[in-house]
Amino acid sequence: MSKVIGIDISKQTFDVSFLEKNQWNHFQFENSSLGFKAFMKLLTDDDKVIMEASGVYYLPLATYLYEQGIAIVVENPLVIKRFSQANLYRAKTDKKDAQTIAEYGCRFGDSLKLWKAESSVVIKLRQIYTRIQLLDKQIHQTNRQLEAFHSSGTLDNSLKKEITRILNHLQNSKDKLEEEMIKLGKAEYQETMECLQTIPGIGPKSAILLCIITGGFSKFEDAKQLTAYVGFSPRIYQSGTSVKGKGHICKMGKAQIRKVLYMCSWTAKFRNKQCAEMYNRLKELGKPERVIKIAIANKLLRQAFSVGKNKRYYNENFSQNICF
Repeated sequence: MSKVIGIDISKQTFDVSFLEKNQWNHFQFENSSLGFKAFMKLLTDDDKVIMEASGVYYLPLATYLYEQGIAIVVENPLVIKRFSQANLYRAKTDKKDAQTIAEYGCRFGDSLKLWKAESSVVIKLRQIYTRIQLLDKQIHQTNRQLEAFHSSGTLDNSLKKEITRILNHLQNSKDKLEEEMIKLGKAEYQETMECLQTIPGIGPKSAILLCIITGGFSKFEDAKQLTAYVGFSPRIYQSGTSVKGKGHICKMGKAQIRKVLYMCSWTAKFRNKQCAEMYNRLKELGKPERVIKIAIANKLLRQAFSVGKNKRYYNENFSQNICF
């Protein structure tokens, strides 16, 4: 008989829980290849494994199980947390968390989307982009420090040379990684990237990032799902007649792509016909510049979904470019 198995995973171990013959079973294994093989002895081909996307710790186990042909669901930790709160669970242990995940799987198992392992190229692209983000922060912080030292009027020449040398090194590293990222991106998503870059406001870097987070737009069935995933969905705060909070976007998504699309909106409001029309319309209504640019970024995302999903060039006069 098939089982729904919940896994709570950490850096060194993972806890396993499943219901069998009306009794909860619990096991703990090392988060290593030896632990994976030991865990496989509990499984049958019909079992389904549910786990959280806990940083990078889940990835080796999920990849191993996927290669063994086991059905896997990797769920957002926030979803599991809300499920636990809805059931008024107070205990917070690895054993209890594994059981909670298993209960969640039993409740919603048939409707959950199975996880698929990404290619080595996509994983490398993700890592390169993460590294570039860190380099950006280091370059920004070092520039701020150099400006502060300059402002003091007491900057030593040798220290200035040292900081400048570090800045040049960081910038060169960033440039090399960006070149490699674009090269890998074209090899993995060449057709999709070509289509995305026909959208005024979308460049090579933003096109690559869109391909990475969407798996070449294969992970989402419609634009609403992608909008919610990125965090551009509107959040309305209202109750009855007395509580009418200010609406804003729900930021429980991918901050990195929101930031990139927000920057793209600066160009799109002039070069992208549909975005320019939106900009002028909202400007006439007196909307703040930041609100307008968020709206434009949302429109860019929807345009990207339609273009990338259907692998066709952007047509500014074709209204279905922003279809759901």
